[in-house]
Amino acid sequence: MVGGRRGTLLAALLAVWIAAAAAEAEDGPEQAALPEERSLVRPMTASNWTLVLEGEWMLKFYAPWCPSCQQTDSEWETFAKNGEILQISVGKVDVIQEPGLSGRFFVTTLPAFFHAKDGIFRRYRGPGIYEDLQNYILEKKWQSVEPLTGWKSPASLTMSGMAGLFSISGKIWHLHNYFTVTLGVPAWCSYVFFIIATLIFGLFMGLVLVVISECFSMPLPRHLSERSEQSLRSEEAHTAEQLQDVEEEKDDSNEEENKDSLVDDEEEKEDLGDEDEAEEDEEDSPVPGRDEERSEALDQRAPGEAPEDEAPGGETADDTPKQPSLAGAEVAAEDTLRQRRSQHPDKGDEGDKGDEGPSA
Repeated sequence: MVGGRRGTLLAALLAVWIAAAAAEAEDGPEQAALPEERSLVRPMTASNWTLVLEGEWMLKFYAPWCPSCQQTDSEWETFAKNGEILQISVGKVDVIQEPGLSGRFFVTTLPAFFHAKDGIFRRYRGPGIYEDLQNYILEKKWQSVEPLTGWKSPASLTMSGMAGLFSISGKIWHLHNYFTVTLGVPAWCSYVFFIIATLIFGLFMGLVLVVISECFSMPLPRHLSERSEQSLRSEEAHTAEQLQDVEEEKDDSNEEENKDSLVDDEEEKEDLGDEDEAEEDEEDSPVPGRDEERSEALDQRAPGEAPEDEAPGGETADDTPKQPSLAGAEVAAEDTLRQRRSQHPDKGDEGDKGDEGPSA
């Protein structure tokens, strides 16, 4: 009895297991036949980015290694699903695969969002959440954002050059990874290789520029070159003569000024000399009133009296020492006056003798 029950239980379990395996086998092909959900976000590359110049677009710049970019992936997919309702196209750019586009838009932070409307680009600086993105489009908040115009526009020639530089840098980076990762070359060897390549490329470009300049610059004929040299020499000689003339004029003007100053000094000296002579003449000229009074006093004195100017010992009263405060000119003038005064008494005595002679 016990053995029969165990056999029945095992048979039931085996039947259940077979039924489950069959069910899984039937459901497997159906699940495998279901297609994967297609993403509505359109990848943008250097070949198809010009589609953004028409219509309304929202672009997202990301990198696979960026955690912030990965957090906004689901929100960006949801926003792309409602793109038909919002009448907007949604795209994304991998900056690792498309460094040229990152340079064209001058992307410096990740993730970076841009809005484009008929070729006019604006930077969206809000969060990458579906609700905020939807309101940004429905409420047309992008109209209050300053557009990227002029040289900042991704379609400008300046940013096209920037895209080329970023593309070259991306290729160099891929080549460096190929040397170091794939081939196992040390990093410093890769750096030396790029330094040498840069020097060689610079020399080559310089040679190309020299050749282009030689091709497009037409050499002047020999007679024209000689004339140009002669004209340059004549101009240099003319300028030298002008400089010499200016220096000579300056010297002449300085000499004339010196002569004028000397003449003025001589005239001033002559004027001062004339004034001194006039003062001396005034001092030397006798005063008429004083001479007459002196003569009358001499006539009236007694014969035995000595002149008032003479002292009893025969010395004149004027021989007393003078004060040292008198100037030299005044002393000379007084001496001449004394001499003239001394001559007047002698003339008076001779007159008296003349009168006595005839009376005798």
